[in-house]
Amino acid sequence: MLQAPRLHKLEVATKNLYIHKMDLENAVVESRPELNQIISDFSAPMTSDKLFKLSDFKGKNLVLYFYPKDNTPGCTTEGLRFRDLYPDFQQANTEIFGISRDSLRSHEGFKAKLELPFELISDPDETVCALFDVIKVKNMYGKQVRGVDRCTFAIDGNGRLVKEWRGVKVPGHVDEVLEFMKAID
Repeated sequence: MLQAPRLHKLEVATKNLYIHKMDLENAVVESRPELNQIISDFSAPMTSDKLFKLSDFKGKNLVLYFYPKDNTPGCTTEGLRFRDLYPDFQQANTEIFGISRDSLRSHEGFKAKLELPFELISDPDETVCALFDVIKVKNMYGKQVRGVDRCTFAIDGNGRLVKEWRGVKVPGHVDEVLEFMKAID
């Protein structure tokens, strides 16, 4: 009786490797959006049991602000200022969304505590953070850690990135964003 050659497993493994290689060759690698470029549609979970989808806001200006962590002093101050100026952003046809790596549960508590009238997007797997290239290595208490760099992005009603602020300092920032959004409306 003849035995089947043991190459069968190797052939299967080679085929799987080939398929994986093909997938990598066909993959589209997106770089961070450049100014005046249309941002690729994306979706992410947000507070109020909703799903954020960029394409759902066609015709609306958007402010996406990335912040390091719920319930920290700078992030609280920034959130409160966006809250206080929210009616003015609405008059400029602008929706606001805060984004961090915190969980939806943390976001819900933070949103309720600050009485934020806008939604917070949860990005624990850093998908949206990677799209906008906001993850940076920071020094905290002498240790290097990966974290969200405080950044804000303005997107017009056509889904085009029209302004970005990177390495944001909180004092005066939200007022500057509002003035910019008023000018593009």
